[in-house]
Amino acid sequence: MVAMKGVIPNTTPLFMAGVRLVPAGLLVLLVGLVMGRPQPRGWLAWLWISLFALVDGALFQGFLAEGLVRTGAGLGSVMIDSQPLAVALMALWLFGEKIGLWGWLGLALGVTGISLLGLPDEWILAVLQNHSLPEGWQEGVHLLSDLFQNGQWLMLLAALSMAVGTVVMRYVSHHADPVTATGWHMILGGLPLFALSSQFETAQIVHLNLSNWAAMGYSTVFGSAIAYGLFFYFAASGSLTSLSSLTFLTPVFALMFGNLFLSEMLSPIQWIGVGLTLVSIYLINQRDVISEKISQLQKRPASEANHLPQAESSVVNFPKLPVRVAEPE
Repeated sequence: MVAMKGVIPNTTPLFMAGVRLVPAGLLVLLVGLVMGRPQPRGWLAWLWISLFALVDGALFQGFLAEGLVRTGAGLGSVMIDSQPLAVALMALWLFGEKIGLWGWLGLALGVTGISLLGLPDEWILAVLQNHSLPEGWQEGVHLLSDLFQNGQWLMLLAALSMAVGTVVMRYVSHHADPVTATGWHMILGGLPLFALSSQFETAQIVHLNLSNWAAMGYSTVFGSAIAYGLFFYFAASGSLTSLSSLTFLTPVFALMFGNLFLSEMLSPIQWIGVGLTLVSIYLINQRDVISEKISQLQKRPASEANHLPQAESSVVNFPKLPVRVAEPE
């Protein structure tokens, strides 16, 4: 996020989104070739990959890049990474993935944390002090046009696209290798972005300098090729809820690096949001372990009672004394 935000003044969003996808997809395919991963076969595999490319490639990266033009790196990351809740609900509905009490608590804390990170401090303080939003808040949330202009609406659309793409990957993996499918979806998703950029954007590379190319190279290799490859490799078989909850970390790092490199400052309320976000990730990813430990603690008193020494019998055993019995006459 920080690297992309620094490049945006010297390039165009759709071009930058395409650069993030197509070269990274080629790198993922090259790694898959070295690893001996099979290529997709059959029209059904390509159909799922095409849907994956549309949702998680073109739409996600397109909304992300356009939204980042209209918002800060930290806030944009916050808006995008509200998607674990959508993933959890879809995984519960489609795959019966267990969330549990601690998982739901973690998701709630995560949403609360990113809300503290992203919502204006005056809104939060007004709610806490007066139990109502400040005057004039309607202009801030009145509607989709305002959200669109500020970038938050585009970031929420990007979050929804990413959430759907994470779930679609589970179906893609049934018909194609997850590594090669990830590479192809990045290429197929990036080509439409280049096409749109050529039609509606100008001066995509005229003002780019060496540091800009280095930042885009970082976003392509680390932010796309490596991150996408690992994320969707695990999404093909692991817990979608636990995996997607890790993206709650993205706004934490984005805000920290935004402060370091772009002078974006964190307020005390935002630092509380960072703390809640970290707690939420722990609860979601350790929910099974926490539930098991609590169950063991609840069972321990009963099991310990079974191992207590048995109480002494209430029957008194008198010592046996020899008794002489007279013989009958």
